Amino acid sequence: MHCVPKKLASPTLRTETDTLVGTLDYGPVRVATGTMGYKHRAADLASVKASLAEPNFLLKIIPHVDGTPRICELVEYHLEDVELRGAWTGPAALNLWSHALAPVAELPVLEVVSAVHIVADLTLALGKVVHDYLAEAEPHYRKGRIHELAE
Repeated sequence: MHCVPKKLASPTLRTETDTLVGTLDYGPVRVATGTMGYKHRAADLASVKASLAEPNFLLKIIPHVDGTPRICELVEYHLEDVELRGAWTGPAALNLWSHALAPVAELPVLEVVSAVHIVADLTLALGKVVHDYLAEAEPHYRKGRIHELAE
C-alpha cells in the first residue's frame, strides 16, 4: 500500500532503536500507528523491484459543496525510474483509532499478512481514471434518490 497523504493528514516515519514506526495524525488526533522490525530480514530485491513495477490504485473522493460526492474515481498509477536501494521484511503491527472525519478504523483489517520496508528513488507518474463511480450515478444524486444506486 502506498500512502499518498492529502489535506489535514500528517504522516511520520521514524526509527526507534530496532523498530520502524509510522504514524498518521488528523490534525492533533492520532488515527493510525504502524510498527515493523527495522531491517529485520533482507528481502529479495528482484521480487520487490518486480512488485514496484505493478500498477497501484487509489480511490479519489472529493465532495461537492453540499456534501454529496462530486468526484469518486478509481485511479491507476505507476512508479517510474525506480532505483531500489534496499528492502527488508519483518514482523509488523497496525493500530487504527476511530475519528469522525477520518474513519480509517472502519477498515476491515483482520491481520497483517506481510510488511516490507523499501528505500528507493522513484518517480510517481500521473494517473489515469480507470472507473468513475459517479458517471452513471450522477442523475440519481441530482434527483435525491441515492438509495437507487444500490439496486
